[in-house]
Amino acid sequence: MPSAWRSRPFVETADVQGAANDEPAEPVFGDGLFRQKRKKGKYRVVSPPIPALEAPVADTHAHVQMLADPAAELARCAVHGVGFVACVVDPSEDGDDRGYGELAGWREGATARAGAYADGVRGQMAGERETTEGGSERDEAAVSAVPACDLLGLRVPDVRFIVGVHPHNAKDYEGASGRLRELLADPRTAALGEIGLDYHYDLSPRDVQRQVFRDQIRLAKEAGLPIALHVREAHDDAFAILGEEGFPAAGTLLHCFNLDEVEVARWVEAGCFVAFGGPLTFKAADDVRRAAARVPRNRLLTETDSPYMTPEPMRGMPCGPAHTVFTAACLAEVLGCTAGAQRQQLLERLMANARGLLDRAPTAWQLAYGKGDDTR
Repeated sequence: MPSAWRSRPFVETADVQGAANDEPAEPVFGDGLFRQKRKKGKYRVVSPPIPALEAPVADTHAHVQMLADPAAELARCAVHGVGFVACVVDPSEDGDDRGYGELAGWREGATARAGAYADGVRGQMAGERETTEGGSERDEAAVSAVPACDLLGLRVPDVRFIVGVHPHNAKDYEGASGRLRELLADPRTAALGEIGLDYHYDLSPRDVQRQVFRDQIRLAKEAGLPIALHVREAHDDAFAILGEEGFPAAGTLLHCFNLDEVEVARWVEAGCFVAFGGPLTFKAADDVRRAAARVPRNRLLTETDSPYMTPEPMRGMPCGPAHTVFTAACLAEVLGCTAGAQRQQLLERLMANARGLLDRAPTAWQLAYGKGDDTR
């Protein structure tokens, strides 16, 4: 686990935003800091990886539209060096595709806030320098730490979309298929997903899930786009269907992998990209870390699955794309890449993987049918 995760020795009380239907209130912080949830409504500020990551990272799977303040989250990305975000939407859910229309506003809001957020992070790290100078050896890194925004610059991330009907909503596919095709035609759409099978919750009948999975694989091939997979307790069936239908030539991304090296082996052999998120950092997830070490570096990806799967040490807090830096730091440790040139080389490889798969030029199908604009 990344040894440089540290937390400041004070706590604060958050303003909270109430939620309807007795859902837990979410903390709302107007800054660029990371926090860990404590007892009695208190929160501890957590340092970003120290030393800062040497290159920008990519979040290849985030539900940005589900976050309390998408503009704030993109501003945090700018501060912490997340340079690319793939926003995943489901046209079968009312309003879930609003990001297509609101992205420009999110980016404008992020740009307006990024400078102040960066100042806050600089202040946090300056405060740590004051409290750690003359301290133990483990604090030496914090004394000379440079914030990512000063190392990499302050830039709002590029955002692309992944659109598809989730297996939970397979029963609603027929009514959403027209809107799905419209969104796929938008040149900002980079992949079809998240699609697949979920036998854990079974929110749609399994036979319907399997047929809709096949339908969307075929649609992705028609559009010339890769697919992003959601597979839970159904890996045998999902792999069999892909074997019958054929893995799309544009690529296959296995999202949020959280199983072992035995399971990952067949997906790697089939040429899939494999994305790791928060579960990679969980204390009991040795199997997941061994699986990550098994994936060729040219097919490794990082993600968050925001607002879910928050990495350590912030579990219990809503996840945002900026949290990718913790997963990337953990992945570097898993692969034996020390801070400096080794880690920079890995991070650059991970970003190249993400952009190569998801930051692609419009396909011929999109150019023929698309009417969207290419503002990212």
